Amino acid sequence: MKAEEIYPVLISIAIIIAVAFLQRQSKLAAAIISTTPVRAALAIWVVYAAVEGNKDAVAKFNGSVALSLISTMLFAIGAWWAAKQDMKIGGILLTGYGAWAVATGILFLLRKVLGIG
Repeated sequence: MKAEEIYPVLISIAIIIAVAFLQRQSKLAAAIISTTPVRAALAIWVVYAAVEGNKDAVAKFNGSVALSLISTMLFAIGAWWAAKQDMKIGGILLTGYGAWAVATGILFLLRKVLGIG
C-alpha cells in the first residue's frame, strides 16, 4: 500500500477519535475538527502529483472542489434542519444526504450545460 492510500485512513481515524473526545469538552471544537479539509487537501496532493504540477489541471480540479463544497454545505444545513425537527439519526442523515444528492445533481447538470468545473 502506498503512503497516499494509508494517510487518508490514518488521518480519518485520528479525526474520529478527536471528535469523540472533544465533543464532551466543546461541541464547537468538535465541529471545527470534523470539518477540516483533510480529504480535499489529500486529493489535491494526489492530483498535483498525478499531473506533475500542471497548473491548469490543478486549478481546474481545485475549482471543482470549490463548487462541490456547495453540496457539502447543503448536507450540513439539511442535517441541522432535521435535528431541529427532532428527527432521529436516520432521518438526520437521510435529510442531509438528500440535500447533498439534489445539490450535487444540479451542480453536475450546471457543469455540463455551462462547461464549468
